[in-house]
Amino acid sequence: MTDKPTLSDWQAAAAKEVKGRDLTWQTPEGIAVKPLYTAADVEGIDPGLPGFAPFTRGVRASMYAGRPWTIRQYAGFSTAEASNAFYRRNLAAGQKGLSVAFDLATHRGYDSDHPRVTGDVGKAGVAIDTIDDMKILFDGIPLDKMSVSMTMNGAVIPILAFFIVAGEEQGVPQALLDGTIQNDILKEFMVRNTYIYPPEPSMRIISDIIAYTSAHMPKFNSISISGYHMQEAGATQLQELAFTIADGREYAKAAMASGLDLDAFAGRLSFFFAIGMNFFMEVAKLRAARKLWHRVMTDLGAKDERSKMLRTHCQTSGVSLTEQDPYNNVIRTTVEAMAAMLGGTQSLHTNALDEAIALPTDFSARIARNTQIVLQEETGMTKVVDPLGGSYYIEALTEELVDKAWEIIQRVEAEGGMAQAVAAGWPKAMIEEASAGRAARVDKGEDVIVGVNKYKLAEQDPIDILDVDNVAVRESQIARIARSKAGRDEAKCTAALDALREGARGTTNVLALAVECARQRATLGEISSAMEDIFGRYDTVPTPVSGIYGGAHEFDAAWQGLKEGVVSLETRNGRRPRMLVAKMGQDGHDRGANLVSSAFGDLGFDVVPGPLFQTPSEAAKLAIESDVDVVGASSLAAGHKTLIPELIGHLREAGRGDIKVIAGGVIPAQDYQVLRDAGVQGIFGPGTNLVEAAGEVLRLLGHNMPPVEEDVK
Repeated sequence: MTDKPTLSDWQAAAAKEVKGRDLTWQTPEGIAVKPLYTAADVEGIDPGLPGFAPFTRGVRASMYAGRPWTIRQYAGFSTAEASNAFYRRNLAAGQKGLSVAFDLATHRGYDSDHPRVTGDVGKAGVAIDTIDDMKILFDGIPLDKMSVSMTMNGAVIPILAFFIVAGEEQGVPQALLDGTIQNDILKEFMVRNTYIYPPEPSMRIISDIIAYTSAHMPKFNSISISGYHMQEAGATQLQELAFTIADGREYAKAAMASGLDLDAFAGRLSFFFAIGMNFFMEVAKLRAARKLWHRVMTDLGAKDERSKMLRTHCQTSGVSLTEQDPYNNVIRTTVEAMAAMLGGTQSLHTNALDEAIALPTDFSARIARNTQIVLQEETGMTKVVDPLGGSYYIEALTEELVDKAWEIIQRVEAEGGMAQAVAAGWPKAMIEEASAGRAARVDKGEDVIVGVNKYKLAEQDPIDILDVDNVAVRESQIARIARSKAGRDEAKCTAALDALREGARGTTNVLALAVECARQRATLGEISSAMEDIFGRYDTVPTPVSGIYGGAHEFDAAWQGLKEGVVSLETRNGRRPRMLVAKMGQDGHDRGANLVSSAFGDLGFDVVPGPLFQTPSEAAKLAIESDVDVVGASSLAAGHKTLIPELIGHLREAGRGDIKVIAGGVIPAQDYQVLRDAGVQGIFGPGTNLVEAAGEVLRLLGHNMPPVEEDVK
C-alpha cells in the first residue's frame, strides 16, 4: 500500500515544479497567503452555524436557500421625472429595491439655483430641491411596499424629511416606511467629503435621526455604516473592515450617550461594503465583519441577539472598472457579485460596464441587473447555505482578518474613539498611503489590470454613454423651485424654519422640526441653511502623502529621467515647476487629485493642493496668486464641460492665459474635443499612468524629452 502523501511531500513536489520559487503572496493588507491550506491552519477555529452567534456563516439559518438577497440598482440622474421612469423600467425588469443616487448639489445642501452648483445639477445623480421633487421621484412606486435605500449624508435631514412627507402624501404612515438612509458622516470626513456641518453637530444629527426613526419608523434602517467609499478611496480590505466596524461602534455609543437604549435601536443599524477583485479576501471580509460586530455589540452591552447581527448591503467596486476595454467590466462585476453572495450579503448593487466613464445607460444597467438574476436563477449557488464555509483557506483568512482588524479597532478605542481618530487624521493618512502604493504597483505593471497595463487593445472602440444636459436640468429645477415657493404659505414656512434654527441651537430633535419644514414646502437649501446658521459649514484642504508613489519608482530609469527634467526646468526658470491641483464643483472624491499631488510632489514639483468645492473663479484666483505654471483640474462627477472652460475663461480675462490647464478623471472620450476647443492642453482619463502623464506635463512646460513610454520600453 502506498503511504499517504504528507505536507512535506507536497512542498517538495511544488518546489520542483516551480524551481524553488516562493509561491507565498503578500497581500496589500500585509497578510502572507500561502499556496496551500490544510486542516492544521484551521485548528481551533469554530465558525459556528448560520443564524447563530457570532453569525460568521450568515445572519439567517436558511440564508439564500430560504430567500435570495435583494437586487438593488444605485441610480438617479437628471430630473425626478427621468429617474422615476428609469426606476419603473428597472422594477418591471426584476429589480426588487430602490437605491437612490442624488446629485452633488443635493448632497451638499444647495438648491439648484445656488451659484456654487452650476456644473453639478443633475449630473451625478438626481436633483432634489423640494418635496415636489421627492413626490415625483416615487410617483407610482408605493412606499408601503417598496424598500428604498438613500445614499445621503450631508443633507440627510431635509432628504429624510422629504421622504417622510412624500410617504404621508401618498397615504403611507411613517411606521410603514421601509428602507435605509446612509447617514454615515464619519466616513465623509475620512474619504468622500460630501459633508456640510462640522463633526460635533454632524454626530448630533445622527443621534437625532436614530432617536426619531426608533420612535416612529420601526421598519426603517436609520444608518448604513459604510466602508464602500473607503475602499473606493484606496483603502485595503483590512482598513475598510476595521474602520467601518469602528465607525459603527462610535455611532452606537453616540446614540447611547443621548439616552437611547442600545437594544431599542441596534437592530436597525446596517452596513455597506465594497466588493473588489480580491475574491477570497472579500468573502472572508464579510464573514469577519459579522464576527467583529457581534463582539463589539456584546462589549457595549447588547442583550438581544438581533442587536448583534451585522446586516449589510454590498456594491461591486467602481474603482475596479476601467475606461479602457470596458466590456471587461462585465466580467469584473460578475466576479465581485459572486464574492458578495458567497460572503453572505443581504442586498447587492452591481455596477454597469460604463460607470468608469458616465452614468449607466438602460443597456448597461440591464446587463448589470441581469448579472444578479442569472446568479440567483441559473447557477444553483443559492441552494446551499454558506457554501465556502469549512474551506481551509476561507476560515484561516477570516480569522486573520478578524485579528488584524481588531488590533486597529483597539487602537481607535485607546485614542478616544473614531471621531477623535478622524479628527487626528491618521485613518485617512493610512488610506492615502495604501492608495498611492496601489497606484504605483499598477503603473509599474506589478498589479495587472487587463486592458490597461497588460493585454491592451491597439484601438479603443467607442461605446454609447448617458449624457445629461446640465443646463436644461438646472433651468427645469429653478422653475420648479419658483413654483413651489409661489404656492406655499410663506409665514408658516418661515415659522417652521425659525423653529428649526432654535431647535438646532437647543436640544429639540432636528429631524422632527425638519419634517414640519417639509410639510410647509421649505426647500432643501432653506432647511440646510437654517441649520448652517447655527452649526456653521465645514471645509478642509487635502493633505497628500509623500514618498509612497515616488519610493516605488525610485530605481526606474523613466522616473529618474522625469526627475532630471524637473531639475532642468528649475535651472532654466529659477524655480521648480508649480502645479495647482484643483477640485471644482461639489465633487468631494479626492482620490485622483491626491494621487496626482503625491506623484508630482515626489517628482519635485511645487504642488498647491487646492481646497475642495471651489468655483472656477476661485480656482483661477488661487492659480494666479500662487503663480503656478499649470492647473490640473480633477473631475469625477461629470461637471468638466461646464467648470473647466469657465476656469480657462477666468484665467484669460485676468491676462494669465499662459497658465496651462490640463484635465483628469472620469471624462468620456467624446468630450475631449469640447475641452480641447476650450483650451485644455492635456486630458488624462481613468487608468492613466501617472509616470507617462508627468512626461506629457513636462513637455507642455517646454522640457524637450522623449515620450516616457519609449523609456519604459
